[in-house]
Amino acid sequence: MARLRPPPISLLDRYHGDGFQALYTTKVRVSGGEAEHARASGVARSDDGNLRVNLRLPAELGGGGGGGTNPEQLFAAAYAACFHGALSLLATRANIPIPGASVTVSVAFGRDPGDGLFMVTADVEIDLPGVDRPIAEELVRNAERVCPYAKMARQGISSVVALAD
Repeated sequence: MARLRPPPISLLDRYHGDGFQALYTTKVRVSGGEAEHARASGVARSDDGNLRVNLRLPAELGGGGGGGTNPEQLFAAAYAACFHGALSLLATRANIPIPGASVTVSVAFGRDPGDGLFMVTADVEIDLPGVDRPIAEELVRNAERVCPYAKMARQGISSVVALAD
């Protein structure tokens, strides 16, 4: 099996431009499933075929659970992976070994007191065994600035919602 190469440290170089510069774009389509429970179900497929997951309503929300995942789990996995990547990139740049590093993201779906509808919350817990606390705290602070998911959670995301032609 081929060894994974870390991303280039140059990803940490500042971008100077007038607008957003996409480095990677993907599409995931969700189709099928049961619509009567107003929650994602069916199948999520990426445009390159590398992602194909069944979506199911969690038992806690009245579904049968099992046999699939849900949007909250997918978001938690994406957020944790992104934060772990940012942390690893910064540690590599600073020459700080973090072999046992882990990032756990807890996502909750619930009621929004602002409008009475729905919202999600996300809490991030980082474990950096063997790294001195002041160094670990600095790595985490900097990773929070670098990770686009942390930035999105803090500042919001640019999003356009439109009906397909």
